Amino acid sequence: MNKEFEDLAARAAPAVFVVLWSTGFIGTQYVLHNAEPLTYLAIRMALVVGLMAIMVAIARPQWPDRIGVAHSIVAGILVHGIYLGGTAIAIAHSIPAGLSALIPGLQPILTSTLANRWLGERVTPLQWTGLLLGLAGVVLILHDRPMTGEAGWGWLASGVSLVSITLGTLYQRRYCAGIDWRAGNLVQYIAVTILFAAGAALFESNVVHWTSEFVLSLVWLAVVLSIGSIGLLYWLIRRSAATSVASLFYLVPAVTAVMAYVLFGERLDRVAIAGMVACAAAVFLVNRRARA
Repeated sequence: MNKEFEDLAARAAPAVFVVLWSTGFIGTQYVLHNAEPLTYLAIRMALVVGLMAIMVAIARPQWPDRIGVAHSIVAGILVHGIYLGGTAIAIAHSIPAGLSALIPGLQPILTSTLANRWLGERVTPLQWTGLLLGLAGVVLILHDRPMTGEAGWGWLASGVSLVSITLGTLYQRRYCAGIDWRAGNLVQYIAVTILFAAGAALFESNVVHWTSEFVLSLVWLAVVLSIGSIGLLYWLIRRSAATSVASLFYLVPAVTAVMAYVLFGERLDRVAIAGMVACAAAVFLVNRRARA
């Protein structure tokens, strides 16, 4: 029974991850109604540090050595710090939630190229076909969108997020795979809490409107996203090749766009829907080959 449950959980994990990760863009849209990006992220990470500290105190996992701590700090700044900061800044600069996932959605292309050289993973012709199909899907979803002015700064921030989450995923797989996820995540979140707090103190007014919308969104982002989905992501990284895990990010823009359409009325036309179908097909091709 336990084996059957584990197999079911393993099959369901990618879909659960995509849905949870997509809600991060929606939740960010809500919290930014009430706080500036770095201020909100500093509060979120401080809350996560408190929760992770309790978890570590109860479980008492093996603590990483000094080198492991250093690797965890680097991975945390890439995966949580620059990536989340770029995403929040993009949304704050008028990039709709449904579109803020698009540039980071290009991660599989960058990951496959780097994984091929850095991790020694072989990317097959079928996987390259899937990756290029996914890229075409993202381009379709991105069609006819404003790319200049304030939106241009938002897209730039999204581009920085793309590079950061890609490097962070690969770094995590190469240098942090042997570190207990609870101890490693606590180190990572302490590092990014300091990073965001310093950034908020230097560049923002630190005004927060503690509305029910802000509190509920903050709790969701801290508990479900920063602990739940990140833990699931690292589990998938340990279990699968980097290219296969990265391919899941192709589905995030499509799922986020559907959520944003329902919640915010953001436009969802036929071309964008065609792009979503292409993204889904890309994930199928990449993961089908990876399981073969």
